[in-house]
Amino acid sequence: MRLTEPFAPPPEDEPAPGWGQDLGNGGAGISLLHIEYARAGIGDWPTADRWIAAMTSKPLLAHSGAGLFRGAHAVAFALRMAGRSAHVLDHHITALTERRLTKAHERIDRGAPPETREFDLINGLTGLGAYLLSAANPELLREVLNYLVLLTEPIRIDGRSLPGWWTADEQGGHGNLGLAHGVTGPLALMSIAMSCGVTVPGQAEAIEHIDDWLNQWRCGSWWPGRISRDELESGTVSRSGPQRPSWCYGTPGLARAQQLAALALDDPKRQQRAEAVLATCITDDVQLARLGDTSLCHGWAGLVHTTWRAAEDAGDDSELAALLPRLLACWGHRHSGLPTGDGLLEGKAGVALTRQTIVGPATAWDTCLLTARPTQLAAQFEGV
Repeated sequence: MRLTEPFAPPPEDEPAPGWGQDLGNGGAGISLLHIEYARAGIGDWPTADRWIAAMTSKPLLAHSGAGLFRGAHAVAFALRMAGRSAHVLDHHITALTERRLTKAHERIDRGAPPETREFDLINGLTGLGAYLLSAANPELLREVLNYLVLLTEPIRIDGRSLPGWWTADEQGGHGNLGLAHGVTGPLALMSIAMSCGVTVPGQAEAIEHIDDWLNQWRCGSWWPGRISRDELESGTVSRSGPQRPSWCYGTPGLARAQQLAALALDDPKRQQRAEAVLATCITDDVQLARLGDTSLCHGWAGLVHTTWRAAEDAGDDSELAALLPRLLACWGHRHSGLPTGDGLLEGKAGVALTRQTIVGPATAWDTCLLTARPTQLAAQFEGV
């Protein structure tokens, strides 16, 4: 029995240490699927409860480097998607988030460039902010938003003014554009938060700044995954062709974030542009041919899921809804097989959650991907 079948129980022993608290590739992510199955009546709550129990059976991982996809935040996120209380974990999460913020502000005060894992969605403060969205915690979320606004202010390295998110991960550094690991994650978080009414001074300007920077590096209907120092200096992208149209680094993730920015700013021109770019991408056979698997992170499921969410929020003049049947047919024709693993990002759970989202109705489980509809999240902030 596959672990992603509706009534599949969790394994008696963890396949690897920390597997149960792993949202990306382990038990926490598979729990999301069983919670969604239970809500839809495809599975049942006793099965989901067994997964929740397995996820919470081991000592909590709450070390200082923990992010949304592993440890306390991953467990608490799944609990909240199940409608269960995560208050027992909240003091751990608050303390961890505040420690990460303090460290980030100390780095900013030194004028040093950040590491990607300081601010990104998978490991960094953007991911912790995504959890705070799901937890409807506006006070701590605003602290994260204040940090992200500061992240958009330029820094000086070797006498040159560079974007505040320019990382020091390699010689010369780079500007990462991806939704999973780059500046598009902060853009999506700030945009969804603004649509939910959670704002801080400078947030709208920071959204505009990132969105404009992304437009500067767009190559028709695709973006490079990162900008090198040489490319920044020349103002020209050296890569000659598109990368794969994935959620994590490709056009779907970036265009969805730009659409979310446009919705937050109430800017029809930005929205039309983002939706047109995504429409061109999903009809480009050259880009589609670069998808090598069906996973949520970097395969067909991610393309389909992100486009589906964008189509749900699209304007009346958008082609996205009309193009969905063609895209679904391409998915089935070109890559209908399943991944070998069971997890959310690279396994069967992500594929199954994508299919369940299409069948609907779906919850905002994809808040962890920052593709969720703001209208699904806004109601929980009313009166908070």
